[in-house]
Amino acid sequence: MSDSPDLAVIGSGPGGYRAAIYAALRGLSVAIVEEADWGGTCLNRGCVPKKDWHHTAKTVAQSARFADRGLQGGPLRGDLASAWEHQKRVVTEVRDSYVQFMDRLGVRQLRGHGRLDADGRVVVDGPDGGTLAPAHTILATGSRPAPIPGVTPVSGRILTTDMLFDEPAPPAGEVIVVGSGVIGTEMAFILSQLGCTVTWLTTGAPLRRSRFTPQARGTLEQRLADLGIEPTSEDRLAGAHVEGERVVAELADGTVHEADWLLLGTGRAPVTDDLGLPEAGVGTDERGFVRVDAHRETERAGVYAIGDCANPRQTANHAMADAVVAVKNILGEAVAADDDAVAEVVYSAVEMARLGLDDDEAEDGGWEPAVGFTSFGSNPKALGADADEGFTRILADMDEGTFLGGEIVGENAGELIHLLTTRTDPQSALAEIAAGRYNHPAMAEEVLNSTETLAANWGLGATVFGGK
Repeated sequence: MSDSPDLAVIGSGPGGYRAAIYAALRGLSVAIVEEADWGGTCLNRGCVPKKDWHHTAKTVAQSARFADRGLQGGPLRGDLASAWEHQKRVVTEVRDSYVQFMDRLGVRQLRGHGRLDADGRVVVDGPDGGTLAPAHTILATGSRPAPIPGVTPVSGRILTTDMLFDEPAPPAGEVIVVGSGVIGTEMAFILSQLGCTVTWLTTGAPLRRSRFTPQARGTLEQRLADLGIEPTSEDRLAGAHVEGERVVAELADGTVHEADWLLLGTGRAPVTDDLGLPEAGVGTDERGFVRVDAHRETERAGVYAIGDCANPRQTANHAMADAVVAVKNILGEAVAADDDAVAEVVYSAVEMARLGLDDDEAEDGGWEPAVGFTSFGSNPKALGADADEGFTRILADMDEGTFLGGEIVGENAGELIHLLTTRTDPQSALAEIAAGRYNHPAMAEEVLNSTETLAANWGLGATVFGGK
């Protein structure tokens, strides 16, 4: 490949990798630059290893019911060290498959630190150093753990989530988990099932700043409580230090907690430094995110930014959706991003998934929202699998049946949500769901039931859902 590819991608996380693959499949010549590990944070120290651990943790939690099912040998006990080794094998296998697929598609892979120069070229500093003059560039540089004033990470003792997966895990023992957002809520559950005694420090109710409904958060909190996992809602973390064999965490109100090690399950910050952005005429906002328009194009024509470095939603799902939007616009297809159409999923003691508007946003948008709600409590598949916690919830406009949003809480919610994400036309989405043919018994049937609940409530029946 020449040094003037159609597209250069800086960063190989879910957004960068997806952009490179999608562009190559659409016929573009592509070069991708990666400074660290192929696959970025998601593959190496985020989504993938965390999902591996979540499956193990979920199995441990479910084993308390094994005896009732006629299974002997439970409850199971988690082993953090073995779990760490397992995720590392999975990560390595997936990473190898990523590289092989890029090879097959002819994506040129460059090792080094990528940055822009004043002329908009991509300069690569490192083993595969050089300069590219691409027709278009996508910045997909991701994020890093946001620093906390008064807290300095220490290997094996005061860990960020990056460190937890980059380094062999510390002995299980007593662990302080800090954070009430998605990361903290997931890791408090996971570590508690992998042999750790968890003290969960939060500044409020778990996921209180999320867009999940009170019913969803309440279901999660109840399941966590059933497992003996409850947040300690006090004050913010003001400092942490190693004192002998212990880690001491100090809160702003003077409260002190001790443990063998501490995990910072707090937020992440976009990686936008040392990219040559000012020189290239690419702006960032007050929080450091690259400024982009609805097409994910930056202030410099031909340069796009996707994923955690530009999208405050900061999920792998949004990064991959951004990638497709950027590439389609590079190809001349005028496509605007729609963050609300991308699923948000939490993997904790209960899986939770949602997309679209919440109730307040629907009302603020001038809609008259109506809710279709069904519980897994009477679903035969869920009952037979000891997975009867949770529900499906469909939000639609009362007058026209326009799909506004959806929420699924329960076993495999992260898979079931795809029944909603594939319905791209809000006007016909509910009709398509109602017209589907469903396996029985299946938890997916509750999505159908929620839709039919709406139809029954309105008295609209088959007219709205494509009948004669």
